[in-house]
Amino acid sequence: MKKHISQAPLLTLLLVILTIVYSPFANVVYAKQTDNASINYQYYFKAKDVKQLAPSNKKSNVTTASSNASETSESSDAAVSTDTSSNRVVGYYAAWAAYYSYYPNQINATKLTHINYAFANISSDLKLTLGYPDIDQNNIKLLNSLKNSNPDLKTLISVGGWNWSDKFSDAALTDASRTAFANSCVDFINKYGFDGIDIDWEYPVSGGLATNKTRPADKKNFTLLLQKIREKLDERGTKDNKHYLLSIAGSSDASYLNNVELSKIASYIDYATIMTYDMHGMWDNYTDLHSPLYSNTDTSPQYKASIDSAVNSWINNAFPSNKLVLGIPFYGYIYSSVNNSNQGLYQSFGGSNSISYQLIKQNYLNKSGYTRYFHSQSKVPWLFNGSVFISYEDTESISYKMDYIKSKNLGGAMAWELSQDPSGELLNAIYSKMK
Repeated sequence: MKKHISQAPLLTLLLVILTIVYSPFANVVYAKQTDNASINYQYYFKAKDVKQLAPSNKKSNVTTASSNASETSESSDAAVSTDTSSNRVVGYYAAWAAYYSYYPNQINATKLTHINYAFANISSDLKLTLGYPDIDQNNIKLLNSLKNSNPDLKTLISVGGWNWSDKFSDAALTDASRTAFANSCVDFINKYGFDGIDIDWEYPVSGGLATNKTRPADKKNFTLLLQKIREKLDERGTKDNKHYLLSIAGSSDASYLNNVELSKIASYIDYATIMTYDMHGMWDNYTDLHSPLYSNTDTSPQYKASIDSAVNSWINNAFPSNKLVLGIPFYGYIYSSVNNSNQGLYQSFGGSNSISYQLIKQNYLNKSGYTRYFHSQSKVPWLFNGSVFISYEDTESISYKMDYIKSKNLGGAMAWELSQDPSGELLNAIYSKMK
């Protein structure tokens, strides 16, 4: 689930920053109460509109240890997509990163094939509109300048996301609304110099924010909406002698697959990025691994999920493997007041929030008191110090995921999102294995 901050006037934003250190989000999705006085909460700009745990005041040096855990519609004459690359490296840039001085021109574009700019919104008249008018135009200008260092780079505008998917159902409802929306997509990308559109509808039929409007007809209408966008992109592409890209961001959850027509959608889009993260998180009752590559044989008190099972579900629903781009998180989840058992895994906790890889690296990794564990079956790491548990991604787990991408003939890797690792360590790990 890719979430973002609510739009706010810049002056208001600056006042909030002065008040609470950083100010990323107007809404807090979830935060358990905690009695752990050594951990403080702060707001922070990140992929999720939730509070993050601030670094502990305890100064500590980390050891690395092996884990003791057990070691798995309708037919159309519209042209089909033509992007057949199998080594895509797609990075999301979140618009609000500019609020804390991470700008698009700081991205190493030579290690990316596509950048998705998140997010555009949908207006009350069901047309594409800027999501953050105070920063978007400068961000987009800087984004386009990256093509100077990588002329083959493709940029897409991502529409919707977790907070702004409330109008998709209406936009997809009728032929007239679909046509108006599709035309606005074409107008938008031509005005701002994008190479395509990324539709991040969270979610058709059910799910997402409780305030979202959804309908049973969304399942079919989503297909028809993509068909119409493809048609309008191709019309413009014929005029410009260019192929404009169309992608979607899809869920790894099995319920999502029941609410979309994957086999039909596939012919209209160039690729789909699958959000293979948030499989566990702060909404659970127990600590867990949020982006496990494989299921494991552990005894767990809660549900199990894995990237492998999600990918197989997409493929078994007739979605081409070479159009499926695997999502890799540049953030993790941190849990406080964790029961000191089983290296912190599958334990009750007091509070939890998302945390960027940058903060994990700066404040927890290789700090004394924190031991790194690596699950030999699920192929992901975690940190634990006896009371704080952190599930995250690192270069070793990414290496396993990149091998998996090749073994399954997938269409590439996607990173959510680039500002969470400004040093580029995780992006380098993806790129080095994709070459």
